[in-house]
Amino acid sequence: MSIWNDLEMGKYMPDPSIENMDEDYRRVYETLEEDEMCCYLISESSDTGKRIGTCSFVPSKDGLTYDLGYCVHMEFWTRGYGTEMVQGLIGYAKSKGAKIAKASVNKKNGASNAIMRNFGFKIVGEAEFEKMGTDTVMETYLYSLEL
Repeated sequence: MSIWNDLEMGKYMPDPSIENMDEDYRRVYETLEEDEMCCYLISESSDTGKRIGTCSFVPSKDGLTYDLGYCVHMEFWTRGYGTEMVQGLIGYAKSKGAKIAKASVNKKNGASNAIMRNFGFKIVGEAEFEKMGTDTVMETYLYSLEL
């Protein structure tokens, strides 16, 4: 909650701010570890053990495509941790035999769009979503990378 639902850190994500969170969202949030389709991870500093952010992947049913996601706590922005998380997620997907990695990135999130480009992801489409608890419509790029 300290990242996804924070006004600043979660501004590019579909998750609601803490003020706009309803009971349905809270119930889903509290059972993430039970989600059999998605693997949610917490990234920690190997030096200090301090939590840096979150990352996740959702493999397709055949395991050939992995949808990736990540979020870095603002205390650690601009230190390369987002790049490190994406690199780890790509490496894991490859080790499991995946052929494609995908990601959806808010068009206004310059740092995450740069990370996608640096790894060779290509824009294959665009989408919109409404930020939960608001009327704000956000636009995203849909990225794909052949592994």
